[in-house]
Parts: sequence; structure tokens; C-alpha cells
Amino acid sequence: MSRAHEATFEATLAVRDACLCLHAQRAGRTLARRFDETFQPLALTSGQFWILNALNRPEPAGMRHVASLLSMDRTTLTAALKPLVRRGLVEAAAGPRADRRSRAFALTAAGREILAEAIGLWRQAHADIERSLPGSDTDRLRAGLRALSDLSAGTTG
Repeated sequence: MSRAHEATFEATLAVRDACLCLHAQRAGRTLARRFDETFQPLALTSGQFWILNALNRPEPAGMRHVASLLSMDRTTLTAALKPLVRRGLVEAAAGPRADRRSRAFALTAAGREILAEAIGLWRQAHADIERSLPGSDTDRLRAGLRALSDLSAGTTG
């Protein structure tokens, strides 16, 4: 085994301080908790908010599209949709004519109503978060995060 890279405490600190993955995960968890608290009055989680938001479109959305948009696997998305369907916020719809076996989902009227309330809460919380980042260029931060997200989809550029 090569000794070129040793697992010293100094190396651990350097990895901890420089690792984009660690910092993105920590920031993601912190933001998810913040939005979970924000949406609590609506009995929604941040993940459910994003699913409702992804389904807010003129035509029912296919599983593949929503899973890709949210960077989720389809099995996880299926499990996450179940409580939203049970609550009557989302309904299953027939897939495109070419493949009636595929499933698509759409917001119900109740789903659009709760999403509208959630967007209002999101706007306020998001503005508060952006104000708490003094001196940062949030547009540049978003662009960097999108670029990282696009790496997994192979859609850089």
C-alpha cells in the first residue's frame, strides 16, 4: 500500500475544510430542516414541497421527468408520492398515449391550493435566508450549485 497519502489528523482537517461534498451536504441538510419548519403549518416537508412544485405544470408529469428534475431515483419518488396521493394533493394519471403503462402524476385542486400557500411561505423564508448571507453573491452560488447538479446528469454547459 502506498504511503504517498497518509491518514494523518492534519489530512483529515484539510479534507474536512476543503470538501465540496461535505459542505454541500451540510448546507442541504440545514436548508431542508429550515424549510421543513417553514412548511410545518401545512403538514408538508421540504421534499414534498419540491414534488408538488415539480408537478405544477399544464400536463401530468411522468415519473422519469420528475425523478430527474429532483435528482431522485424512481423508487424513492414513488414512495414519496404515496402520502401526497393519500392526502388528495396528487393524482395518478395515464401516461402518454405511446405507453399507457407508464404513470404520470398531476396536482389536484387541493394540491394547487396548498402549493400556493407553500410558495408564499417559501418566498418569505427564502428571502430571510438570502438576507442572512451578507456579502455573498446568491446568483453566483445558485449557478455553481446548478453546475454541480448538472455534472450528475451529464448536461454541463
